[in-house]
Amino acid sequence: MRCVIARYPFDLTKDGVLSSMKGITPEPITGESVTIGRRRYPVKQVGAVITRQDRRDFTGGEVTRAMARLGFTCHPDPAAVPAPSPAVSPVQTASELLGGTAPLED
Repeated sequence: MRCVIARYPFDLTKDGVLSSMKGITPEPITGESVTIGRRRYPVKQVGAVITRQDRRDFTGGEVTRAMARLGFTCHPDPAAVPAPSPAVSPVQTASELLGGTAPLED
């Protein structure tokens, strides 16, 4: 598959990426990641290995798009997942259903 990473064209294959990442120890994951084989790697580490470019030259999104198109499982940044909203109390729900406002706290 032909893709452009950091304004340079690359011909990537799934087998080529697997062989490039063979024997590479994954770094700690702090952002987006991709599963290659049985391991999860940070996308910037994968991009640096397969393109042999400096990590500052490309974005994680470029590598994520390329890996997803090749069929690898990509994972979002854990910090980017929104926190669940706080639960609404039964009194607040009943008040909203009746058209009133929530009771004031003392």
